Amino acid sequence: MPNPYREIFRAPGAIGFSAAGFVARLPLSMVTIGIVTMLSQARGEYWLAGSLAATFALANALIAPQISRLVDRHGQSRVLIPATLATLVALAGLMLATRFEAPSWVLFLFAALAGLEPSMAAMVRARWTEIYRGTRHLRTAFAFESVVDEMVFMIGPVLAIGLSVAWFPEAGPLAATILLAVGMTLFVCQRATEPPVHPQAASAEGSAIRLGAVRVVALVMVAVGAIFGTSEVTTVAFAEAQGDKAAASLVLAAYAAGSLIAGLIFGALHLRLSLARQFVLAIAFSAATTLPLLAIGSLWSLAAVLFVAGASISPTVIVAMALVERHVPPSKLTEGITWVMTGVGVGLALGSAASGWLIDNYGAAAGFRVSVAGGFTALAILLLGLRRLSGDASDRARPALV
Repeated sequence: MPNPYREIFRAPGAIGFSAAGFVARLPLSMVTIGIVTMLSQARGEYWLAGSLAATFALANALIAPQISRLVDRHGQSRVLIPATLATLVALAGLMLATRFEAPSWVLFLFAALAGLEPSMAAMVRARWTEIYRGTRHLRTAFAFESVVDEMVFMIGPVLAIGLSVAWFPEAGPLAATILLAVGMTLFVCQRATEPPVHPQAASAEGSAIRLGAVRVVALVMVAVGAIFGTSEVTTVAFAEAQGDKAAASLVLAAYAAGSLIAGLIFGALHLRLSLARQFVLAIAFSAATTLPLLAIGSLWSLAAVLFVAGASISPTVIVAMALVERHVPPSKLTEGITWVMTGVGVGLALGSAASGWLIDNYGAAAGFRVSVAGGFTALAILLLGLRRLSGDASDRARPALV
């Protein structure tokens, strides 16, 4: 049986844009934690560090879909170059403002402007879609990118923290800035695989978020993102309460490992179920795996539960992306994918904030209540909006990705 992952890279240019996309998306996982590490070291103010990181994350969540919409109208290279240059200037300004102890409002200004960073996960997936639209290879490509996402968020934060601690406070954000410049340059230079532009169709039909299917998937992913955010914050707090805060990184690594392994396996399967039913099963599994979190009593049991829970992440993201590809016209594809990623980002922020409040008031393990709420909220939203995912005319007209 041929290796499905080897098959997708036989397309001309696939290795090049995927590798460049990996380098270009590493900074997104480095900037937020890099800001926290930089400011906490330089000024010793965690509230300021956290507020700046939240400003960047919120700005990026709001701006990224608009950047992607412009990409759909004008093409990747024409939009990514100026957006990236603005991001690089903002990050440089943030580092200089930190180094020379500028007023806090200056820091917030540059943090917000850095939110212009494009969603490279969406750009790479748009290229895969252009190559394999309507074939089973697209599912494998989405699975591969889901695994790459896991690798990015495993490597990036460690790199950002390690550099800032070992060298100087700005080293983490500086590395992110350099990687963004190099990765984006390599990515936009590969014009052969750039998706074509549909400017008239994109501008005439409005935003992708106006499509019912996109709204349902994005809202579901907000609730799913809350599970992710809660798991990270509560794991750190629980490990500290157990007297071994350093073990939190190993527990979270088990969470990521579960997702990575499941993504590789799921992407190689050719299921006959409809995408809508696959999404229901993935979300139901995600919700069910939050329940054992309410009964964990040790770090070992937490690691085991999160490893199993992590197995729901990649399949959920893979099917969510496939659903967007199925329901969104080519002229809005990049924007549609970005709305899914934005939903996850918003959910991460909400889950982190809610679980943090519960931890402060009711203890470390209380944060996992948000995971349970997020899981079953996601399932409820999906069931209520299921008709929009399974009854779309384009869904019946186009071949399945299974």
